[in-house]
Amino acid sequence: MNSSNFFYRLIYPNLANITSVLGVLPLFLLFTENGFQYLIPLIIYNNIMDDLDGILAAKLNIRSQFGAHLDNVCDAVAHGMIALAVGVHFGGVVLVVAALAAGAAILRSTARLDPASKVKGSPTNELMRHLLFILLLAPLLDIDPYWFLALAFICHAVTMVSSFAIPGMIRSRANTATKVVLVNIALVVAWLASSLTLMIALAFFLTYFYGVYRGMTDERKIVLES
Repeated sequence: MNSSNFFYRLIYPNLANITSVLGVLPLFLLFTENGFQYLIPLIIYNNIMDDLDGILAAKLNIRSQFGAHLDNVCDAVAHGMIALAVGVHFGGVVLVVAALAAGAAILRSTARLDPASKVKGSPTNELMRHLLFILLLAPLLDIDPYWFLALAFICHAVTMVSSFAIPGMIRSRANTATKVVLVNIALVVAWLASSLTLMIALAFFLTYFYGVYRGMTDERKIVLES
């Protein structure tokens, strides 16, 4: 088999799957000595790779059931690792609720494999973005991120496995490749341009909490009407 045939028969159909796996592998750095210093770039990197695999699958017409399952498995592994790395670093209450959130992320990702699942909650990636913003804002606003991280883990541990959908979040509104790219550019800008960090973070936080409110309200209406 020549190199051209090898690429088109084995590599090309699996480019999205390879991207999914590559989004997870560097996260081992979090568990090396002083590995926590890499957390922020690794969250952004994982978010980009997680979005890129979907874009590649759609644009190259290489979607597959295996790829969809692999994407969910990679999400569970990557986001569980990140949550636990944050928990281990801060310890105490944050570690306990981080473990709960990691478990919820695994349940959320597993539920996506079952079309009949009643779990419709927030994406595991939204928790990753919130952790990113809290850690970016803490030194800028001169605040201790400890209890804000604990609150983020508690909120997402609940909303990730909720039975109601959470509409309106920024990433869920990004329904084209261009919009997905812009979301990821916003994360990079939030990291590198401190003057814009708070504004970008507020946009993600507020749309999340509004989505939770909308989801709970819609669910209550359904219950009352049934």
